[in-house]
Amino acid sequence: MRRWTTFATMFVVSMIGLALVVPVGQAADAAKELAAKYILATAKAARTVYVKGVVADASKGGMKLNEDWVKDDHAMMLPAQFVKELGKEIKEFDLSLVGTDPLYASNAAKSDAEKGMLAELAKGKEKVLVAADGATTVGMSADYAIVDSCADCHNNHPKTTKKDWKKGDFMGAIVVRLK
Repeated sequence: MRRWTTFATMFVVSMIGLALVVPVGQAADAAKELAAKYILATAKAARTVYVKGVVADASKGGMKLNEDWVKDDHAMMLPAQFVKELGKEIKEFDLSLVGTDPLYASNAAKSDAEKGMLAELAKGKEKVLVAADGATTVGMSADYAIVDSCADCHNNHPKTTKKDWKKGDFMGAIVVRLK
């Protein structure tokens, strides 16, 4: 778990560093768009490393993914929870997830603009979108079931309304909101 703690710390420090380059006040739209793209690329890379590296290695040692990981000494957070936990640690901007079929209301698109962006990403032509949503700049990076266990977890979750997820399916997006 030391490796995860080191990884998470490095990620948070990197994200804060990126946040510091985001101009305040009358920020240029181009700078906000670029900042959103960098933040999304970093978050997506961190989540991929978590899924393919940390989770894979820890699973070999007997650790299991569990939604209630905080209560279980032999469990670790789900990949979606990893992104949301990182987002909770960052105060300079909002980092989270939105889903096409979210298990929880907190993972639903927050506005019509976000719903439109999610629908556009679902078409598969774009991987990253950034747009103004009122006074907020919203960036979304397409999120796919990158391993079988992503699809299996969603298919078997008691709150799911969709039971035919498979590896490679578009599931939603990692989202950043910059004020």
